[in-house]
Amino acid sequence: MPNGSILTHQNNNIEPQEAQARTEPFASRTKLRKLFALGVDLLFPPRCAGCGRVDTDWCSRCQREIDHTPYIIDVIALEPLAALAATGAHIGKLRQAVHALKYENTPKLAVPLGERLAAHLTLLEWPIDTVISVPLHTSRRQQRGYNQSHLLSEIVASIVDKPCWPDAIERQRDTRPQVGLNRQQRQANMANAFTAHSHIGGHTALLIDDVYTTGATLSGCAAALLSAGASAVYGLTVTAAND
Repeated sequence: MPNGSILTHQNNNIEPQEAQARTEPFASRTKLRKLFALGVDLLFPPRCAGCGRVDTDWCSRCQREIDHTPYIIDVIALEPLAALAATGAHIGKLRQAVHALKYENTPKLAVPLGERLAAHLTLLEWPIDTVISVPLHTSRRQQRGYNQSHLLSEIVASIVDKPCWPDAIERQRDTRPQVGLNRQQRQANMANAFTAHSHIGGHTALLIDDVYTTGATLSGCAAALLSAGASAVYGLTVTAAND
């Protein structure tokens, strides 16, 4: 008798009382988790990362400000990327949204920011055929719970109908946070920090990140992709910050 039949037969022999006894503890724990989450929301309701409004992570008024923020049309020269662009300056509501996504455990903000990236990509008309995110080291991803750049790249890829390859690049070592480092320190911090997989060979990649500052991270990722055989690498970020 096939294994599937044996399992079906055995499951059918479980008495209703026994099945109920097995499922009740799981149901009870689920109810407790929901009650706990409700209690946390009542005691510490979410606040808009842009204006502080209660009961939402990001309000419609702050989103309208982002929607009316003009796109930067300038393309940045940064070797070895074929081209690099940002949707706006790292100021105002865009800066607040990026900061909340990155540091305030607000992954929902990847959706409006990813949509902005996709809209800007359409204007640029770059000939990309795959979307790749700047990776986080495993330890930092575990601390944060997600990689904000990967969330953004998934949104972009779904809108422009291109494959998203989250494992195309890996961090070989856990680098220092770039915040507070000058240009030379950032470049040294990212030197040989990344490796790329050979399945990128022959593809034109779009590299997604949240913020462009000196470009050290994007340059390091692009160099790894090109070494693995990528035909070209373009870079796109939500914002561009001054050094």
